[in-house]
Amino acid sequence: MHDENATPEPDENPEGRSRRSVLRTAGITGAGLGLGAFAGGGTAGAAESATLPDAPAETGADAGPTAPTAKGRTMIGVPFEGRGTVRVGIIGLGNRGNGMIDLFLALDGVRVVALCDPVKDKTARAAAKVVAAGQPAPATYTKGEHDFVDLCERGDLDFVYVATPWDLHFEMARTAMLSGKHVGVECPVAMRLDQLWELVDLSERTRRHCMQLENCCYGRNEMRVLRMAHAGKFGRLLHGAGAYNHDLRGLMFDPDYYEGPWRRLWHTRLRGDLYPNHGFGPVANYMDVNRGDRVTHISSFGTPSLGLAEYRAEHLPPGDPSWKETYIESDRTISLVQTAKGRVIRLEHDVSTPHPYSRINSLGGTKGVFEDYPERIYIEPDHTDDAWGDFSAYADWDHWLWKEHSDPPGGHGGMDYIMLFRLMQSIRLGLVPDFDVYDAATWTAPVPLSHASIKAHGAPQAIPDFTRGLWRKERPGIDSAKPQDG
Repeated sequence: MHDENATPEPDENPEGRSRRSVLRTAGITGAGLGLGAFAGGGTAGAAESATLPDAPAETGADAGPTAPTAKGRTMIGVPFEGRGTVRVGIIGLGNRGNGMIDLFLALDGVRVVALCDPVKDKTARAAAKVVAAGQPAPATYTKGEHDFVDLCERGDLDFVYVATPWDLHFEMARTAMLSGKHVGVECPVAMRLDQLWELVDLSERTRRHCMQLENCCYGRNEMRVLRMAHAGKFGRLLHGAGAYNHDLRGLMFDPDYYEGPWRRLWHTRLRGDLYPNHGFGPVANYMDVNRGDRVTHISSFGTPSLGLAEYRAEHLPPGDPSWKETYIESDRTISLVQTAKGRVIRLEHDVSTPHPYSRINSLGGTKGVFEDYPERIYIEPDHTDDAWGDFSAYADWDHWLWKEHSDPPGGHGGMDYIMLFRLMQSIRLGLVPDFDVYDAATWTAPVPLSHASIKAHGAPQAIPDFTRGLWRKERPGIDSAKPQDG
């Protein structure tokens, strides 16, 4: 099913072993956390002991676990190669992938070359969209769960997009990089700490970017707050909060919404925050995490797991296969994250109890605070008498992306389109990406670490420094400058 006109990629990885043999034996079996030595305390080296201005010294046990030896040069500040057309391969054509393909097709300078999903009807419908958009018929890969390997090995792809069940994200990102492709992965990028370190190491060794495609970082409100924070409108930053509080009970028990019960089954495996990225990513950006500050520890607490079982009892017949499942995931997980500068981030996760949708999205500093859901702001000297102000009055602070694309297509209020537009623009123009593998690993680390903290009755868990000390250097992120061309 390969394009016979494609230039083949070399079939050896840097260690000289067959790429296919490595990929076939990579494995993601089990839900082990892979915490190992990197979850506990430890004494950091000299590079980890400097004192930040106006912040406590980060030394000894407070410095977190010692990072494993790097296997390549850092990917911080490494630009894409630049190309006239970005050739994309898409793995996973369910609800998310099928929706995102429309946005890829709406972008200039982007060609959808290959599609992969073991459900043939989904792949055929997606391929028809590509042809209807005026592009050549894409190659399709539908021969089982591992056909994505063949897609990644094509010689005519620049970027691989992964929108599959969480269990598969790590292996697919790993495969793409070993095959010489940049890769963007839906949340979370992996489920285990050792897998996060392996993705960091692979990105550095293969010189390919591995990115967490966190669309919420590109929301209009999030980008406005980001620019205001960087301009000092909130004063010196002190605290933030983010969440994924979204009642998914009906969807998780709907046999037609998800391809199998994969998402619900994670509630039988872990007790912590299964989906921290939507809340954590934006707040990390506000605080320049990995760009002048870093997160050091997380303490998590979880409620009993009651919601899914009660919903099942009320809505599912006794013979439903879900009755064989025992849920252990906390109905609500609350985590507190500390940064090297002493700031505090609160994260919440709740998808199994009644609750209006909320990502909280809050930021506070010495001059005021913003809170979302509903959006409201209170900053000095603009507001007085303890009365919330109108956030729409700050529209002039919108990011240039939202000024240029005031009514973007697609779901989630347009943030999906903004994210893809900017990513594809960066690849075409040869820019440094707005986010990198270090952000992906950091934003996902609460998945295994919150579980470990809850099991330890809230004991703090050290968050690794995936940048290996380079977090101290300030650098651009999602608050990007508009390129001259593009």
